[in-house]
Amino acid sequence: MNIKKHIPNTLTCLNLLSGMLGILYVVHNGPYYGFYFILAAAVLDFFDGFAARWLKVQSDIGKQLDSLADLVTFGVLPAFIAFFLIQSGQAHPFLPYIAFFIGIQSAIRLAKFNIDERQADRFIGLPTPANALFFSTLPILAENSTFLSSYLLNPWWLSTITLIFSLLLTAEIPLLALKFKDFSWKKNLFRYLLLLISAVSLIFWAWAGIPIAVLSYILLSLISNRFEKNVGET
Repeated sequence: MNIKKHIPNTLTCLNLLSGMLGILYVVHNGPYYGFYFILAAAVLDFFDGFAARWLKVQSDIGKQLDSLADLVTFGVLPAFIAFFLIQSGQAHPFLPYIAFFIGIQSAIRLAKFNIDERQADRFIGLPTPANALFFSTLPILAENSTFLSSYLLNPWWLSTITLIFSLLLTAEIPLLALKFKDFSWKKNLFRYLLLLISAVSLIFWAWAGIPIAVLSYILLSLISNRFEKNVGET
């Protein structure tokens, strides 16, 4: 029995377990700190792919299992977080159900990712982990900012953001991937800027800086697309 070929899939299953435990926690305790289950899953999601490449045991079943686990952890769990956040605002009783659009769009995004060969150097659409981290850390950011809390936890604002980010998951928009072919400043300017902004956000605001990092990621990707288009036209 080749033990090492089961290591990546075991990590993927732990990712899935983290997602299920996160859903259970959020349903019983509310949306606050559901983020930690997503963070644990994101770490496991990184290492299952890393382990598969390092041990040279990549497989089709591992690829499919990874997507199924990600759907629960980075699709269903953030949908429940957004649901209870919107519900806590005591708006229209049907308004929180908009949050389930996150889960649906995440499923479509992950299915497209498995068959889309264009995403070797860039992502097409917002990656599900980035979306999940954004929504799960909004309560933490609200706790750290009295000024922003009234906006961040407003149910109508949250519903609008939910719709926008859900559409971004499957949007035909190229977004930066932190894959370096070389480490030159010129070719990786926007990647370095993203790393710098993310590092500064985390240093000054800890986990509350993650939404700022995700918004910076989207903005820098759009600027990068425009910049490369202009360069290509000259």
